[in-house]
Amino acid sequence: MPGIIEAVDLRKEYGSLTAVDGISFSVKKGELFGFLGPNGAGKTTTMKICECVSPRTAGSLHIFSMDPDLAGREIRSRLGVVPQETNLDNELTVAENLQIYASFFNISPVEARIRTEDLLDFFELTAKRDTLIEQLSGGMKRRLLLARAMINHPEILILDEPTIGLDPQARHHIWERLQQIRSQGNTIVITTHYLDEAERLCDRLVIMDHGKILVEGSPRDLIDTHIGMDIVEVEHTPEVVNCLNSLGIIFESVSETIQIRTKTPRQVADQILSECQGVRVVTRPASLEDVFLMLTGRRLRE
Repeated sequence: MPGIIEAVDLRKEYGSLTAVDGISFSVKKGELFGFLGPNGAGKTTTMKICECVSPRTAGSLHIFSMDPDLAGREIRSRLGVVPQETNLDNELTVAENLQIYASFFNISPVEARIRTEDLLDFFELTAKRDTLIEQLSGGMKRRLLLARAMINHPEILILDEPTIGLDPQARHHIWERLQQIRSQGNTIVITTHYLDEAERLCDRLVIMDHGKILVEGSPRDLIDTHIGMDIVEVEHTPEVVNCLNSLGIIFESVSETIQIRTKTPRQVADQILSECQGVRVVTRPASLEDVFLMLTGRRLRE
């Protein structure tokens, strides 16, 4: 059964720059699908192509079995989009932002008011309905952007960094709302820099770098396939390195930390604590962040 979004050898070029380099992916109806990658990986460019606002250079793309080059307007009418930047109208109130946006989809004023009140309630913004945008917190603005994207009852919700810059409480609130939206049968596509967010929310995801897809799968499958074991972490000092070498323990140096992958983390930790004096040891399960850093590297990128 074909996906609700199907891309084959998708490519986007800006002059000599290749932003998306022949990627293929399929998003199933009703799933939450994620795009991960460092800055410049091609995530946002891919989203703009799927939003039918940036034409592809090559390859094929079908959304609702339609080609965006031929049916972009119809596809857009069935999408809800949350951009990375906050582009609400600061001169309007919370409720007015939703009602004006509804008019772009030919939703009647009466229906727009009904949908506005329902969405304000769902995103816990009713008390702010008559508040100007500049008086909202960052978390409230992100929730309002989500509410606005839902005003046309979209079949696909596309979110570019939906919780960027938010504190943990605001992030968790949006996570809960996204899980509720998905449970109602909506398809959600997100990009995110937050690895814990992707691991918690995504049914499947791809990790991109330099315009290409490196891996695809569920978070758990990617962790099992590429890491497969628990992690023991100790501080990186010459004394610890010498001690681990004397014990025959295989390790990886990661900045100021040493990481040991093992299926027996407690035994390894006990051995290190016993033989390497005064060392601090941390054991933890492998995470999607470990996969991400292993595939894309640890160097900072602008």
